[in-house]
Amino acid sequence: MQKQFSFLPKLAALSVMAAFAAPAMAQTAGSNVVNLGWFHLAPQDSSGGLNKLNGPGAGSYPNRTSSVSNADTVGIAFTHFFTDNFALTADLGIPPEFKLKGTGDLQALGELGKAKQWSPAIVAKYYFGGANDTFRPFVGAGVTYVWYSDVSLSRNFQNSASLNTGGTASASLSSSWSPVLTGGATYAFNDRWSASLSVSYIPLKTDADITAQPAGAAAALGTQRYKTTITLDPIVTFLSVGYKF
Repeated sequence: MQKQFSFLPKLAALSVMAAFAAPAMAQTAGSNVVNLGWFHLAPQDSSGGLNKLNGPGAGSYPNRTSSVSNADTVGIAFTHFFTDNFALTADLGIPPEFKLKGTGDLQALGELGKAKQWSPAIVAKYYFGGANDTFRPFVGAGVTYVWYSDVSLSRNFQNSASLNTGGTASASLSSSWSPVLTGGATYAFNDRWSASLSVSYIPLKTDADITAQPAGAAAALGTQRYKTTITLDPIVTFLSVGYKF
């Protein structure tokens, strides 16, 4: 009996050592991981110029262009591993606010407007290496649906001669489905916690429709309509911390 009791501490010590020596099992089939972090969106943008659709001066004005600012926001991602290597991620976040600045003939106006972008995405990912690896690169592809809210035009732009107004003007931005291409890596600190960095590319365009209501003597012209196409093509960086449950 005494020998049995003297053996128990040794068995316990061996069990503890085995537990520390065991692989992390951080990203196995059936795992769910939630990531919280920082999105940085850098549009690789261009503008097609402003087109006046009706009234005096109707036509194309290719030098009335604009550029889109970078934006930052908080992001969250939910990932489910169907196998040790294949996973599906839902990317969400607080909608970032983009500012539109005048270029070309509109440069002197400064800020032309701003809008918030909603772009939840579903991305299928393939993780290289084994489920027990500390460092795991991945590649992925998916789709996002993009729409905009809180679209507004600056007072300078509304009153500018470019809109033939002096009154008020409003704008709307078109919604669209767009593909998402991504690559990155995760680093597992232990069985539960990890860090992740990904870089994604989204080929994206939106049509801006502007409706202007001239004031004063120009009010007799009635509603004036304009249109432009903005290419955003943002590169999106996501740096985050993940927790497996």
